Amino acid sequence: MKYLPLIWCNLMRKKTRTALTLLSIVVAFVLFAYLSAIKQALAGGISMAGANRLIVRHKVSIIQLLPESYKARMEKIPGVSLVTHQTFFGGIYQDSRQFFMQNPVVPEDFLEMHPEFLLPPEQKEAWLRTRIGAIVGRKTADRFHWKIGDRVPLLSSIWAKNDGGRTWEFEIVGIFDGRDANTDTTPFLFRYDYFDESRRSGWGKGLVGWYTIRITDPARAAEVAKLVDAEFENSSAETKAEPEGAFVQGWVKQIGDIALITASILGAVFFTILLVTGNTISQSVRERTGELGVLKAIGFTNGQVLALVLLESCLLAVLGGVLGLGLGKLLTAGGDPTGGMLPRFLFTNGDLAVGLGASLALGLVTGVFPALQAMRLKVAEALRRI
Repeated sequence: MKYLPLIWCNLMRKKTRTALTLLSIVVAFVLFAYLSAIKQALAGGISMAGANRLIVRHKVSIIQLLPESYKARMEKIPGVSLVTHQTFFGGIYQDSRQFFMQNPVVPEDFLEMHPEFLLPPEQKEAWLRTRIGAIVGRKTADRFHWKIGDRVPLLSSIWAKNDGGRTWEFEIVGIFDGRDANTDTTPFLFRYDYFDESRRSGWGKGLVGWYTIRITDPARAAEVAKLVDAEFENSSAETKAEPEGAFVQGWVKQIGDIALITASILGAVFFTILLVTGNTISQSVRERTGELGVLKAIGFTNGQVLALVLLESCLLAVLGGVLGLGLGKLLTAGGDPTGGMLPRFLFTNGDLAVGLGASLALGLVTGVFPALQAMRLKVAEALRRI
């Protein structure tokens, strides 16, 4: 610590150069925070998926429907403790670009299957009493400024009503929160019995989109999945059962390899920052060749000179990293840039720790070569440059 004033003075020797380099590092780490939050929003559901839940969809495609009668048969399969279903509704509220998930569900079964959704008991009772009742996640409710009692019209591009209309009106009777920070609170959920009774005859009555199964032992997931698929083998609607995490991963892969995309962007950014910071430190060392010779002449060892230059590089990188990560944390806490379409947009503490480690690594990598150069300086040769 006693050398900190010396290190700081060296950084402040060229204030403009240091400030611009610091700003470049800050911008890089703000970008890191945003990309980490986007990755979490798109792929974070994989880690949050229930280990004891399986998703059962049509073997051909998820857009193919399954009979509602499959529920009773699945409940008899060994290792299955609960079965419920959902169906993609595809409604439009005000603007087709304002997407959020809407699904008809069986209220009690769905809430029992998903304990991560926290709905007050009185709102649950209201949902069971209200035929056109719907519950909505906190994030979507805040996005559209909805409150309990509001009537919400959704124009469905898929499902027509018995009267031929495509506008479905629902009453919001509950707003649910997430048990964990990563819980998706964007869905809009309404009663399947109302949906099935009201959709036009011949438009999928008695059919559902996919099933969610709770199993008694997560270690038997693969075994139970095989039993489910065997139950409906050679039927008109064969199934594909898989762990919930694999199902979510399949959705994410339709967008692309999120991890690879973010890693590629960050790799390019940090490589550029590595060159910029490395050049700053190298130039600073070259300008101080004579001073480094004086330090060695008055008793500084090679190791101390090495440490001084390396600490200078690390201080610049870590300072920029801390400022960038802190700013990124504040900006991402304000909500996602899409206005609420991303379900889990947050910069996690785990990603924050990775960012701090990356800033330290940046300092070490950019400083090691100038530090070695300073360590190998000959006193006589350095003093001649004064």
